[in-house]
Amino acid sequence: MGGFMYTSKQMIVMRRDLKMRKGKIAAQAGHACVEAVLLALKKEQRFNEIKEDNDYVYLDTDVHTPLTDWFNNGVAKICVYVDSEEELLALDQKAKEKGIISCLIKDAGHTEFHNQPTYTCLAFEPLEKEVADELTGGLPLY
Repeated sequence: MGGFMYTSKQMIVMRRDLKMRKGKIAAQAGHACVEAVLLALKKEQRFNEIKEDNDYVYLDTDVHTPLTDWFNNGVAKICVYVDSEEELLALDQKAKEKGIISCLIKDAGHTEFHNQPTYTCLAFEPLEKEVADELTGGLPLY
């Protein structure tokens, strides 16, 4: 990568007010992370650069973006929380206004939430640390 590196991370924002089971939290966060990374790969047209070597997945490229850094330097994911649907939706809107991929997850409600579809979390595409901190820096770690 020629010595040029970003410091990037993927932020996951969970709704703590829902009091989800640990397995449900993991599943919802997983949905959000995967979707956000897939959309970031699509946006940057990078699918053909995905490589695997000894169980290590990386982007084989000279293109330097937060996505490259995220794949090639540890795939950092940080989980923070909000305490309401309104806070979650506001973060989603703020990201979209800035042109940042934000994947908002709405659970169907079949196993929790009394068959009521419910927004549970969101994840952003991998971002430079400063951009991620601007969006979520004031939120507590989950």
